[in-house]
Amino acid sequence: MKKYNFNAGPSVLPDVVLEAAAKAVIDFNGTGLSVLSISHRTPEFEAVLAEAESLMRELLCIPDNYKIYFVGGGASTQFFHIPANFLGGKAGYVHTGVWTKKAIKEAKYYGEVEVVASSEDKNFSYIPKGFEIPADLDYLYICANNTIYGTEYKCDIDSPVPLIADMSSNILSRPIDVSKYAMIYGGAQKNLAPAGVTFVIIRDDMLEQVKRKLPSMVNVNTHVENGSMFNTPPVFPIYVLSQTLRWLKAEGGVEAIHERNERKAAMLYAEIDRNPLFKGTAAVEDRSSMNICFVMNDGYEALADEFFAMAKERGMVGIKGHRLVGGFRASCYNACPVEAVEALVKCMQDFEKMHA
Repeated sequence: MKKYNFNAGPSVLPDVVLEAAAKAVIDFNGTGLSVLSISHRTPEFEAVLAEAESLMRELLCIPDNYKIYFVGGGASTQFFHIPANFLGGKAGYVHTGVWTKKAIKEAKYYGEVEVVASSEDKNFSYIPKGFEIPADLDYLYICANNTIYGTEYKCDIDSPVPLIADMSSNILSRPIDVSKYAMIYGGAQKNLAPAGVTFVIIRDDMLEQVKRKLPSMVNVNTHVENGSMFNTPPVFPIYVLSQTLRWLKAEGGVEAIHERNERKAAMLYAEIDRNPLFKGTAAVEDRSSMNICFVMNDGYEALADEFFAMAKERGMVGIKGHRLVGGFRASCYNACPVEAVEALVKCMQDFEKMHA
């Protein structure tokens, strides 16, 4: 049976990338060694690392005054790396869900945290707007896309203080103006690679703003100065990441994939809005293109398990909503094909015929 992978992460990767990774596990670039056991100090892997950085710089149009590095530990390690490096007085956080809650908790170990805006009053169903950003902040922190609640920043905000963004779940899904950010980071397991590597894009002037003496692995300068090689990097995820970036370039780059993502999201949201059995959970203007969240409409709640079973029978994988919000979630990352969304829409339409 054909499977349609809507998992929120680790998530779907392009078939061509999986094929390349499978071959590399047996024989990495003709070396006779597996990519799982190749030394990270070999010229062959150093070329992979250089290509990953070069392609990311090209695809995101990253200015020359930014550095890129890759590090293990997952994006959640950045929740404390960031304040450890940059929070000396006060930092501002826009609270939009679980991931910012966790980041705020970690930041409070290092200094004062001001929640400058929050959408908690409506269960994180929207992105706050029109709030004042205090000029005395060391930085302003946002989560660009919220996987659990299905909300997303649709444009790059202007900030009078250094702006730091967690883009774990929407990096390379739409064009961004990198110059508006002091730092962008994210885990790779949504749009780039299997779990295990975190990317960091950081403006040069931030490297001079480290506020305290830190363990080497926590200091951002360690990873910049050592070119992601201070310790053994996560070799296999970086290899897969480089292959995904190759695929994205071949597909036409970020603008082309953005158009495809918007088409997929529009198709599914249109069905959610049309179908009397379902309703969306996020404010229309803030709906995520990556994580599309919906529930059974009023009066049809008892049908949730039946719909989930039907979708599962038709090959839908990973559409159950997060345990905090329930309902359904279709994660439509870059590698999610249009065919998968069409199959889910058809399932919703057939379910309507059975019950409406």
